[in-house]
Amino acid sequence: MPAQEPTFTPPAQPVPLAALLGRPDLGLRLLAGAATGPEDVHVHWVHTSEMADPYPYLLGGELLMTAGVQLTDPERYVERVVEAGAAALGFGVTPVYDTVPAALVAACDRAGLPLVEVPPDTPFTAVARAVWRLMAEARHRELRRVTEAQQSLATAAARPAPVPAVLGALASRLGGRAVLFAADGTEYATAGRPVPPEAAGALRELAGVVGPRPGGPASASGDGGGLRLAAYALGGGEGLTLGVAAERRETADHTIAGVAVVLLSLLTAPHRGADASVRDAALVRLLLGAPPAEAAAPLGPGPWSVVHARGGDGTPFAAGALAAALGTALVAGDESPADEGAEPGEARGPGPAGSRPRGVVRLLVPASAGARAQDGWVLGVSAPVAAEELAVGDAQAARALARAEALRVGLVRHRVAGIGGLVDGDEADAYARSLLAPLTPPLVGTLRAWLSLHGNWDRTAVALDIHRNTVRQRVARCAALLGRDLDDADVRMELWFALGRLPD
Repeated sequence: MPAQEPTFTPPAQPVPLAALLGRPDLGLRLLAGAATGPEDVHVHWVHTSEMADPYPYLLGGELLMTAGVQLTDPERYVERVVEAGAAALGFGVTPVYDTVPAALVAACDRAGLPLVEVPPDTPFTAVARAVWRLMAEARHRELRRVTEAQQSLATAAARPAPVPAVLGALASRLGGRAVLFAADGTEYATAGRPVPPEAAGALRELAGVVGPRPGGPASASGDGGGLRLAAYALGGGEGLTLGVAAERRETADHTIAGVAVVLLSLLTAPHRGADASVRDAALVRLLLGAPPAEAAAPLGPGPWSVVHARGGDGTPFAAGALAAALGTALVAGDESPADEGAEPGEARGPGPAGSRPRGVVRLLVPASAGARAQDGWVLGVSAPVAAEELAVGDAQAARALARAEALRVGLVRHRVAGIGGLVDGDEADAYARSLLAPLTPPLVGTLRAWLSLHGNWDRTAVALDIHRNTVRQRVARCAALLGRDLDDADVRMELWFALGRLPD
């Protein structure tokens, strides 16, 4: 039977087999099968099996590891591994075989299946760990590249001629050409390196596929003139399409192009008055990391609501659609990687106090418009704040989102203090600092979340992204340091009041 394509592609970056072979600590040696070179073979994961027929247990794309415990028919074994779509076969010498069987080497050569010899002093788990680490490093490089591109595109959007500047930044980041097509297929604006006529024509045809007709696709990809092509429909009702031509197409390229689509959609939207232009410029400054007070003047006095959202499909297109549904512009997104050195499956430790969780989209909405629940999203909404108080609203929205996720509801709004406002503010602040002084910031954050969720261990663990046993340990530590009985309702009320007086 012919080799099958892998039936499932994991979300992580695959690892070139050549990268594994190049690690001296593993001592791997390629014996057969990689006729086009190990750099063209990519491993999606590692699987160990000593079954005589591993086919039913493979998903495709694996580096299959075996010591040949039940290897009786090498030809049939290799045939089944190839049918399953495995990327390569790793054979461990000893304790069953002293050398890789010659019949297995010959079968792999005939089938074109890369065969790797694993020396006796290299455990299979060491190979698996190396694959996961290489995947994590690739993911971190991709995230850094996307982050740098976002900054570059946002900077370009703040320039006097933003549309050509954004196209130029995109073409530079992707190493190719970016074209903005009008609805009739003519070039509205271009930037980057010239491309062969064949590629230019193919890109124009591809852009026509994603036109504004109802039900049409939002994006399409293809090849032409030896280049990789992609086209993206812009929002805003003008029928514009972004076309990109480059020599390569990586996962990050699609994300970077998506950021450009969001910015270009805002910049080319019809009926943009002076107020909208000024507001978008201020939002871009926030996206670039400007202090809220510095960007506040163009925004006007407000009041504003800060919204934190998690959901969608993780692409800038989904975030842009959410922004449009709420009647605003995208402020920022956080796609920070997990802790450095963490292995797959390991829990991430809690971040700094007040830090935003991974994968959060942040938006700024006029308080008068109000934020409404959106299908497929979980929203946390701050209380109305003035432009110079956006940092306060940001912290409120983060806590509201954590509470919404813990309660499994679509939207939670920050609740403004009620009866606590009747107490003298300075005295209440001093008492709160004194009462909670023994607690470290992580303990304060845990106690706040635990009390807000009525002492529910599981929901608190979800809100803080930590294990429930960690929640129990921290709450017990709080009780010991404070010398209070946290099962007492009066104590809980007093602590909740004190926590409300602490700065965000």
